[in-house]
Amino acid sequence: MKSAANWIKSAGFGLGALAAGAVFAVTPAPAKAQGTLTVLCGVQEEWCKAIAVAFEKKSGIAVAMSRKSAGEALAQIRAEAANPKTDVWWGGPGDPHLQAAEEGLTLAYESPQYKELQPWAQSQYKQSQGRSIGIYAGALGFTYNTELLGKRKIQAPKCWADLLRPEFKDEIQVANPNASGTAYTALATLVQIFGEEKAFDYLKKLNENVNQYTKSGSAPAAAVARSETLVGIIFMHDGINQKINGFPVDVSAPCEGTGYEIGSVSIIKGSKNLDAAKAFYEFSLSPEGQATGAETKQFQMPSNRKAAVPPEAPNLEEIRLIDYNFQKYGTAEERKRLLSRWDAEIKSVAR
Repeated sequence: MKSAANWIKSAGFGLGALAAGAVFAVTPAPAKAQGTLTVLCGVQEEWCKAIAVAFEKKSGIAVAMSRKSAGEALAQIRAEAANPKTDVWWGGPGDPHLQAAEEGLTLAYESPQYKELQPWAQSQYKQSQGRSIGIYAGALGFTYNTELLGKRKIQAPKCWADLLRPEFKDEIQVANPNASGTAYTALATLVQIFGEEKAFDYLKKLNENVNQYTKSGSAPAAAVARSETLVGIIFMHDGINQKINGFPVDVSAPCEGTGYEIGSVSIIKGSKNLDAAKAFYEFSLSPEGQATGAETKQFQMPSNRKAAVPPEAPNLEEIRLIDYNFQKYGTAEERKRLLSRWDAEIKSVAR
């Protein structure tokens, strides 16, 4: 395990760099090019729509965008492999993108912007043999309702161990790792921090405090904001989004260490609109395309070193990030094995 400062340094971050479900179609601007594009989107719906609008205005290419959790998107791409109906998979944790690459479901493509990207984004490209690349990074953590905690005189969770406290019984939400890339990142993170046996012992105890395993990784953040639950296990930027929108919530990074995602983009093998897919891929790597995140109150770390970093984004230098093993936990075999064990030992006894 290494500190975030060391991780940022090794990944090429410097203080200068740090400073520097629904389906919808958007009516295109007057055409500058011809074509259509179908995209599976793995971020918040607001950002999905914003980048579609921005891309259409720039290119004139009509976009049909569907918001899907990582597991759902991967399942759809697998099901359509013989006759793909999707051109681009944009956003969501990089692990399932690596699995799609391993299974030959995505297309190798080298961007002219490759050298402008952070080393962690380039690493995703190398590990996928050119079939996926990083567009943002985000750290895993907790979000909690400050108003409810104050009324009940409960201390906010600061460590993974805190989530096992009796006062959090039936007060924690986390997504199902079969459907959610966020939750799979959490599962793989715990295994890497504690070792697999101790991690599953922890998950069994945590299960006593979980009131719901949601379908979407960002859903627990919304539930905390609505005072439906005290705590959510989420990517921290999803909690910050709720805080910026005025809800009584805050976020923390686990003291023992935490994992992170490399949100990614992939072109689907067999795309029927390949030129349009490449154009969207390039736009998503550009500072202009990546700025659409902050414009919609999404606070991930952008991968293009020329892109502005939202000031609200979690300060990765202050977070104890683990040396997350994407090479291992991004394989289909390891994912299947861990999820099968989670289903047998956690899901089977969940209320």
